[in-house]
Parts: sequence; C-alpha cells; structure tokens
Amino acid sequence: MKKRPNYRKFQPQLKRIEELEKNNSAFKRIYSEYELMSNELWEIENDEKNSIPDDFINAIQLQAEYLEEEINNWLTNITPKDTEA
Repeated sequence: MKKRPNYRKFQPQLKRIEELEKNNSAFKRIYSEYELMSNELWEIENDEKNSIPDDFINAIQLQAEYLEEEINNWLTNITPKDTEA
C-alpha cells in the first residue's frame, strides 16, 4: 500500500494558511474542500477494488487543481484586510 500523502501540500505557507483558516471563513471553506477532495482522490487512486471511470477521476483532479489555484491566489495576494472576516 502506498503511503498517504501529506494533505498540507502548501507546507512552506503553512503559517499563512493557518492564519487565513482562522480569520477568513471563505478561505477556510475553500481549503477544507481542497483537503477533502485531495484525500478522496488519493483514496480512489489507491483502491485496488476501484471501478470508478477515468473520466470521473479526471473531473475530480481538475476540480482539485482549480481549488489549488484559488488557494495559491489567496496566498500570493494576502493583505492585512484579507485576514479580517
């Protein structure tokens, strides 16, 4: 069985992520959805009994990429007003 990946893909920005999760409900929702989707994708890809169509897996991967991009936008465009909820 493969080792489960660390869901905190953005390790270098961990402190900022935790701050944004604490202070901004929109970011928290987006990041939580990303974590959930990443974990589910990992489970699907590593389940040997999996009979899920590749198109569905590709759609999940695409959605995870969109969420990842949104998170990157939050992390690169952070300003003091962004941390106020």
